[in-house]
Amino acid sequence: MNIMDSVRKTGVTIEASATIREAAVAMEAAAVGALAVLDDGRLVGIVTDRDLVCRGLARDVEADARIDSMMSTPVITIDATADLRAAYRVFGTEAIRRLPIVDNGAFVGMLTVDDLLVDLTADLADIARPVGAEVLFGHRDSQVPTTD
Repeated sequence: MNIMDSVRKTGVTIEASATIREAAVAMEAAAVGALAVLDDGRLVGIVTDRDLVCRGLARDVEADARIDSMMSTPVITIDATADLRAAYRVFGTEAIRRLPIVDNGAFVGMLTVDDLLVDLTADLADIARPVGAEVLFGHRDSQVPTTD
């Protein structure tokens, strides 16, 4: 499965020169927990709601401070053409919850652990349905053909 098939929301970006307040407003408006930080169209960092709280609010950083002062960098990314299993490996080894997707170096979306959980839950429901039906309704034996 292609990574882009699992993305539930479009990635949201913010310029590196934007303020912490602007980042928080953008996250609220888009109902996302992370923003890709761009500088002249180039992905330079990622900032999460947790960054805003732990690196900003908890340290009394002014709301008009630049967002690039608290973004995570360097950014761990994955190519848009990569297989979904590659994303599972990155999430498993890097201890991150959001993974920017790039195409020829340009930011094109954000894959989240939540996206993967939604996919996994749907897949498990699909494969469990026949088993559940058998448990609830019993096994149906096929008719044995009669011979004349």
